[in-house]
Amino acid sequence: MTLDKLAVGKKGKILAVSGEGALRRHLLDMGLTPRTEVLVRKVAPMGDPIELRLRGYELTLRLEDARNIEIQEVPEE
Repeated sequence: MTLDKLAVGKKGKILAVSGEGALRRHLLDMGLTPRTEVLVRKVAPMGDPIELRLRGYELTLRLEDARNIEIQEVPEE
């Protein structure tokens, strides 16, 4: 599953970050690294972008970029 498919309020753990060159490096530099847990906080009214919470901060990401991040949904506790 990719990050763009994760529903609002759900958590996921990043498995892999794909993409090419500068895009991949930019995603990794923003903290989207394997084994990081992310929470989808909100989705913009038109569906793009999405707001994530990870590593103690909020990050807004376009759906096009979120499709490059492979995740595994984390079950709710």
